[in-house]
Amino acid sequence: MITQPYLLKPVKETLQPVGLSGRIMVDVNKWPIFSLMGPEELSSIRMACVFGSSANEAIYISNDEEVFVFGLNCSNCLGTGDSQSTIVPKKLDFLSGRKVVSLSYGSGPHILLATDDGELYAWGHNGYSQLGNGTTNQGVAPVVVSANLLNKKVTEVACGSHHSMALTDSGEVYAWGYNNCGQVGSGSTANQPTPRRVSSCLQNKLAISIVCGQTSSLALVDNGEVYGWGYNGNGQLGLGNNGNQLTPCRLVGLQGVCVQQIVSGYAHSLALTDEGLLYAWGANTYGQLGTGNKSNQLSPVQILPEKERIVEVAACHSTHTSAAKTQSGQVYMWGQCRGQSIVLPHLTHFSCTDDVFACFATPSVMWRPLSMEHDDFLTVAQALKREFDNPETADLKFCVDGKYIYVHKAVLKIRCEHFRSMFQSHWNEDLKEVIEIDQFSYPVYRSFLQFLYTDNVELPPEDAIGLLDLATSYCENRLKRLCQHIIKRGITVENAFSLLSAAVRYDAEDLEEFCFKFCVNHLTEVTQTAAFWQIDGNLLKDFICRASRCGAFRN
Repeated sequence: MITQPYLLKPVKETLQPVGLSGRIMVDVNKWPIFSLMGPEELSSIRMACVFGSSANEAIYISNDEEVFVFGLNCSNCLGTGDSQSTIVPKKLDFLSGRKVVSLSYGSGPHILLATDDGELYAWGHNGYSQLGNGTTNQGVAPVVVSANLLNKKVTEVACGSHHSMALTDSGEVYAWGYNNCGQVGSGSTANQPTPRRVSSCLQNKLAISIVCGQTSSLALVDNGEVYGWGYNGNGQLGLGNNGNQLTPCRLVGLQGVCVQQIVSGYAHSLALTDEGLLYAWGANTYGQLGTGNKSNQLSPVQILPEKERIVEVAACHSTHTSAAKTQSGQVYMWGQCRGQSIVLPHLTHFSCTDDVFACFATPSVMWRPLSMEHDDFLTVAQALKREFDNPETADLKFCVDGKYIYVHKAVLKIRCEHFRSMFQSHWNEDLKEVIEIDQFSYPVYRSFLQFLYTDNVELPPEDAIGLLDLATSYCENRLKRLCQHIIKRGITVENAFSLLSAAVRYDAEDLEEFCFKFCVNHLTEVTQTAAFWQIDGNLLKDFICRASRCGAFRN
């Protein structure tokens, strides 16, 4: 039995997507559409969103508040002023310098975007007036949505399939667009061409969050109550029946709990309470309610009751996928996951709910805009990389070719068996503050030490030969493979025989085979290079014998 608690007003920040207000570092490369962007471009992103019927469109906002779009451009959803697709990001000059605080997309798709000064912009598909401009003409570029919103400050937006909602700073809810099932909440099923305030039961309520299913709408008010309206054929309004609702109606099934977050999938809904309890209702064809079966639920039912406190739930109107995150950081997923129906919450290895949608949702859209907050925090790997060759923190230095390289004994011992032995087995070097190195060049040894801090090697193929020698001497097999990879990528007619000689000398069989085949394939050119005639006689004889067995000298 649910008792009536004292309903505290939910903290506003907990209702905003953490990706908008928190400091979540998200790897957007999990979404293939971002894979062509380089590190510099990715580092400039403040907010990003992947959308579209096949997740083939994306929008992102840079740190200097410029809005960029790229992708397929269905229904002019990129807002570039034309219908052309683009694989290269294009800037939307009309939105230049405007700080985006909320962003949502429909199925057309159409886009809604709110800025920090409360302005609302829209573009894309407009067959049902979901852009709110009073017409059904496609929105090829962003336009300000101002009808009935003058002197109103929009703080949050939400899109259904073809209808739109906006929330103002005074807690008012506005809706417009497709209304065949009452999802606009106007009391009729006539499409709504411009924003109209949703009143009825919400008239004297202060809404703090809004979400849309495909053809349904939900609002959360400041005392933790949830109201729903629109299509209810699968019970997605949670009212205990499956009749459509033309005006907002309170979910009595959640009476006695204080809801802090609501999300909607295609035809199901999830609610998270201030006690960390999770409720689900609506369509369940793919197990998206997480109840262990595929039966629809007309009223909210609690799921994951035996698990620890839930701190976040995730769903979006484009998918039948659900996800949740616990207080300890565990992420669960259920529903339609890569074509499979997962009827019970499944524990994943993901660190955030966003990854569930990147890897398992169909389509792999984002359930909320992601924020890449580039603050001063450094990961362990980043901190190590920064401290390499830093004389201020180093406790040891190597002298190579008269130049110093500053390092840290602890890092070297952790990362390399050679140094672990050196500093723990009473070698002479263990007592020295400066260690002289004379068997390797400065570029080679510095690259080796830098590799221990970064896992990366940046050397031309000729120097990589020396590093290959070092890796062989120090029994660093991974470094040895990296060197071979660098050499393979840098092989040319001029250096091929020198590289072959090095591969033989350092017992790198794969590299030796690669260089040998290259030399045979370019035999005429290779035999005219200086490196070919300067090579050791025995190696030259061996090469000629092997090449002849391969038929290299046949007419």
